[in-house]
Amino acid sequence: MKEGSGEEQNIAPSVYSHTSRPGSHRNKNARKGLPFNVMLVGESGLGRTTFLNTLCERMVVAPGTGPNAEQAHIAEPMQFKHHMVEMEEDGMKIMLNIIDTPGFGNSIDNESSFDQIQDYLEMQFDNVLAEENRIKRNPKFKDSRVHALIYFITPTGHSLREIDIELMRRLGNRTNIIPVIARSDSMTPRELVLFKQRVMDDIAMYGIPVFSFPDSEEDEDEDEETVEENAELRAMMPFAVVGCEEVINEEGRPVRVRSYPWGIVQVDNDEHSDFDRLRYVLLNSHIGDLRDRTQNDLYEMYRTEKLSGDSAANQPEQQKQQQDQAQQIQQSQMAAQPRSVVA
Repeated sequence: MKEGSGEEQNIAPSVYSHTSRPGSHRNKNARKGLPFNVMLVGESGLGRTTFLNTLCERMVVAPGTGPNAEQAHIAEPMQFKHHMVEMEEDGMKIMLNIIDTPGFGNSIDNESSFDQIQDYLEMQFDNVLAEENRIKRNPKFKDSRVHALIYFITPTGHSLREIDIELMRRLGNRTNIIPVIARSDSMTPRELVLFKQRVMDDIAMYGIPVFSFPDSEEDEDEDEETVEENAELRAMMPFAVVGCEEVINEEGRPVRVRSYPWGIVQVDNDEHSDFDRLRYVLLNSHIGDLRDRTQNDLYEMYRTEKLSGDSAANQPEQQKQQQDQAQQIQQSQMAAQPRSVVA
């Protein structure tokens, strides 16, 4: 099977797959396929691959066999892996590009990983900026800007770690960061509630610019249902997610679950996990908001910084050239003046 082709598909779709919010993501190019780019960032062992497969409702990436025992102590450098998946949600074709980041967080010093991700995000902005400045633009140009970055938080039960704070603070002005608590089924309901609150307190205290669902109470164009939905989603952050690749038959219907000796966790059950709501946000209700904020806010901010920065960088050289020209003119004028002779 070709990677990302989606030929092998689970039989249990999301319960929100065919639910839409009026006008939430309609696009005139929907029939061609709406490009949507999502990056997954988190340390190894937090379930990024399982999350990817559960999100796409098919086996996009086969489960890994794990590192060789002799090589397990060697930290592999971070890399970017792309997975292209064609999907259809609520009658809209989505060209989903998922960028995974295996190797992130495996080193003692993760500064290079931060730089790699930041450089990648800014490179996509630079590609769009270069295309905008072309006299004749490429009609087949593909927008590769990352519309959402799913950041997987380790379920410590305490608070955000330094690596979490540093990464989200550095990248929050380059993409829409959506923090999620990975493997949330490892915590009790009470522990999960407290951990969510601590994470959001840290986000507020450190001024981390994560994606915030719009507060649309003053927007007359938004209906009451949308206002209530956004308020509910803000209250759910960070999303507590559980992924799985197992499907069981329960009362005649397929159900995606994780099985444990003490029972099962239903991935699509809102009482067990926030995964289904997150999937609905990404691929349905807020796909337009994420794309619009990438274009109108994040990219425009970067574009302004880039152009003003280039202009500022050129100022010293321009000033030097102007000074050299003025000095040459002055020297020429002095040379042309007659010298007085002293008897």
